Amino acid sequence: MIKTCEEEAKNKRIVKLINKLYIENDLRDDELLWLIDNIDDESKRYLFALSEDTRRIYYGKSVYLRGLIEFTNYCRRECKYCGINVFNKSVKRYRLSKKEILDTCIKGNELGFKTFVLQGGEDPYFTDKIICDIVTSIKKMIPDCAVTLSVGERSYDSYKTLKIAGVDRFLLRHETANEELYRWLHPYSYLHSRVECLKNLKSLGYQTGAGFMVGLPWYKSEDYVKDLRFLKNLQPEMVGIGPYITHEDTSMKNYKSGDLETTLLMLALIRLLLPKVLLPATTALGSISPDGRRRGIELGANVIMPNLTPVVNRGNYSIYNNKKISGSESAEALQMIKDDINSYGYYCDMGRGDSKMIY
Repeated sequence: MIKTCEEEAKNKRIVKLINKLYIENDLRDDELLWLIDNIDDESKRYLFALSEDTRRIYYGKSVYLRGLIEFTNYCRRECKYCGINVFNKSVKRYRLSKKEILDTCIKGNELGFKTFVLQGGEDPYFTDKIICDIVTSIKKMIPDCAVTLSVGERSYDSYKTLKIAGVDRFLLRHETANEELYRWLHPYSYLHSRVECLKNLKSLGYQTGAGFMVGLPWYKSEDYVKDLRFLKNLQPEMVGIGPYITHEDTSMKNYKSGDLETTLLMLALIRLLLPKVLLPATTALGSISPDGRRRGIELGANVIMPNLTPVVNRGNYSIYNNKKISGSESAEALQMIKDDINSYGYYCDMGRGDSKMIY
């Protein structure tokens, strides 16, 4: 098909903006907006090739594996989209004991994991004292490991105490930079509180992870630009994004889930905006498409978190429906995961895998 002069000019501008982003690792907001609204499939392939090249420059072909331990599904928060929110009476609640957590870490260490991600709801039972005891015990057993926490919003003093105890990294997605939508999703909390927590984590020297959900209700291109600009300004060491996926036991059960293609586009843009960032191919990405994880890795994602949570509890950490909790997403299938990664042309790194942004 012969392109018109207008189409040729549009294509040239798309390529020009992609090249600028690749070289300068930034675009003006209006340029990002235009690119998101106008990029076509052919130009996406070019963008994805450059985002993968950027990952290769800083991380080579390494894909870092983290051992995920979902240690509590109790949560005090009211997040409308989440299957373990405080108002959901259908979920079967659980807490792992200190022994169960340590035993899981020992098993993970035997498998070769050197990073453990302790993820849970905002559970008041897990005070600073209890978490610090768990973290120091893990570090005593496995001195060369890294410990990541993902337990939500806490005070500056709490984050400081946890850092002193040995926590290396902290994951706290900002979820959306749209203040009005954030308030709708969280009727009893505010975006500025979440942002303050992220700033506190950065100031305390954590390797800090932020991120947003793709495909939230009423989301527009302008909202994605706000999210991307927020991340660029924050300069987190890790960015976790994935599609919003509905849960049948929430008030948002009838809303449409996010899609794969938009998520992949956002991953590629983040890789170019933050070239040294650690960028997971999330469980949600693999849950919405059988080839979601592979496609994420092929365009620049470089972290996977196999699930170490005891099998008896794994299905109860249900943030969204159809979460991938077995098969290639479980620790029992570690060799399958390694084989998959190798078949994509990459290799698994079981070490600490610290972010290049800290150097």
